[in-house]
Amino acid sequence: MATAELAGKHLVLGLTGGVACYKIAELTRLLIKAGATVQVVMTDAATQFITPVTMQALSGRPVYTSQWDARVPNNMAHIDLSREADAIVIAPASTDFIAKLSHGMADDLLSTLCVARDCPLLVVPAMNRQMWQNPATQRNVAQVRADGIDVLGPDSGPQACGETGDGRMLEPEAIYEAIASFFTPKILSGRRVLLTAGPTFEPLDPVRGITNRSSGKMGFALARAAQQAGADVLLIAGPVALDTPWGVYREDVQTAQQMHDAVMRAAADYDIFIGVAAVADWRVDHVAEHKIKKTADRALPSFNFVENPDILASVAKMPFPPYCVGFAAESGDLDVHGEEKRVRKNVPLLIGNLGPLTFGQDDNEVVLFEASGATKLPRADKQALARTLIAEIAKRVPNTSLIK
Repeated sequence: MATAELAGKHLVLGLTGGVACYKIAELTRLLIKAGATVQVVMTDAATQFITPVTMQALSGRPVYTSQWDARVPNNMAHIDLSREADAIVIAPASTDFIAKLSHGMADDLLSTLCVARDCPLLVVPAMNRQMWQNPATQRNVAQVRADGIDVLGPDSGPQACGETGDGRMLEPEAIYEAIASFFTPKILSGRRVLLTAGPTFEPLDPVRGITNRSSGKMGFALARAAQQAGADVLLIAGPVALDTPWGVYREDVQTAQQMHDAVMRAAADYDIFIGVAAVADWRVDHVAEHKIKKTADRALPSFNFVENPDILASVAKMPFPPYCVGFAAESGDLDVHGEEKRVRKNVPLLIGNLGPLTFGQDDNEVVLFEASGATKLPRADKQALARTLIAEIAKRVPNTSLIK
């Protein structure tokens, strides 16, 4: 999550009855950290699972539970609370509350707020698997979607009742990601984006190998930003310790050859290819079957290297390539090496940075190389920089779909 990416947004966060209410404490913290203001409204049932005192402490605002609350000057909380809101988020959304929404019922403060709103409404279902699968629930969910209400989830997994299945509420981090995505302009709507991220690992034997210091953070941030911008995203990742961004499809690989093969299988179906991964240039021609042991005479092992395929150049050479964006991590002379690499790989846009200064870090500073010249972008955290780069790429991609 990037700090302050929801700055200026005001959310009404509605809690209904369900054990998942305890997770909304963490969601509130994430929203506040991202710069949003949060007004909590709770049903009577929700107060049985988490207290208004807790939610007030976390949100920094008084919590409302009654439509007759006299703290609102005109005594119309059901009208006033949503007027300054950018969206209402109901989490957890119980079976009963979804049924109310589908029929336009307004018998308490939160349901009345939803009926009287003039802002978007997002609901996050949370219920037992049998309640979710019930035909009436499915009809109600279909109706609220038809009414233009966004339904986030549910997830599948272990439930408080001891059973396992669909109906589990999304985790707070996933709800946050969905909310952040909701507010992001869809400048890549209808586009399909293929990315690579992280290092590759070239084995020498079953336990050793050659790799690099790439953390994958920049590639994962770009995948997240592309998804939030409305794209259908496939991320092909080397060995990294990062969670898959919300809404992104992920394929894991180890070696440069595996990454090349995965990209080439998919590239023809994508509009944009962004090669962010720090791919090994060489691999050994023979991987030892067993761990290489020290010899009695302490002789050093020797290796013969062969060149790995150039993934970016291979995609650029396709008969009908996607719009190709390359990344170059250099240790010096970035202005010279960046443009030279762009021309050699025959791509319209190459993004260069000084690798030793950014590997593993949370911020980055890059230069855009293209035929018209070089443009330096200011240093920023990688999430903010990713949004800037996606906007720059979106401006450069032809208006017509590249899918053949």
